[in-house]
Amino acid sequence: MLDRYDGHILGFATADGRRVVVGRWLRSPWPPFADVMTQDATGRRTLLAPSAAVADEIAGTYVFDEVVVTPVCVTADAAGRRWHLEAGPLVADVTIGRRTALGALLAAVPRPAARSRWFAATVDPVARLVLTGVRTRGSAGGGRREWYGASGQRRVVDAQATWRGADCGPLLPVVPPVAFGFSSVPGRPSVTALRTTIARPGR
Repeated sequence: MLDRYDGHILGFATADGRRVVVGRWLRSPWPPFADVMTQDATGRRTLLAPSAAVADEIAGTYVFDEVVVTPVCVTADAAGRRWHLEAGPLVADVTIGRRTALGALLAAVPRPAARSRWFAATVDPVARLVLTGVRTRGSAGGGRREWYGASGQRRVVDAQATWRGADCGPLLPVVPPVAFGFSSVPGRPSVTALRTTIARPGR
């Protein structure tokens, strides 16, 4: 059996050097939930997870210097273009814009194919060349294997974030790439619709 997570990954950075990756999972082995992986200007990696069980599962796949169990709430307007995030020390309002060029290409791929493991494996060499730090398949923690099958992408056009009440500053590209696992989010702030598939050892 394989664990599948269907939802979105939002990635952006701010002028204070903070990089933020939000997972919003609508279907998974768990009830719907959201989590945040963030890395500050010093390189410190923090996971914000809604329960100890979810934190243990994510920390078994990715690497962090600190794990914080705290309510993580992501709400969106009816059009899905404005997200509000509250996750312990992090609060953010994010505005999502038009489809990216990559998103337009993905829209031409039948969704079941775009979310499949074989598609992720096929496009991985291309992703490595054109998207710095991005991989669509690789080895994760605990001997696990992971595939990212993207079916859509939109650009993030604005983000207002605070960390422990301090303003994080204007939106910036995600540079350098985050270092939680074998892959980063794209350098240009964006939200990607995808299926993450995880195979545990022996599967």
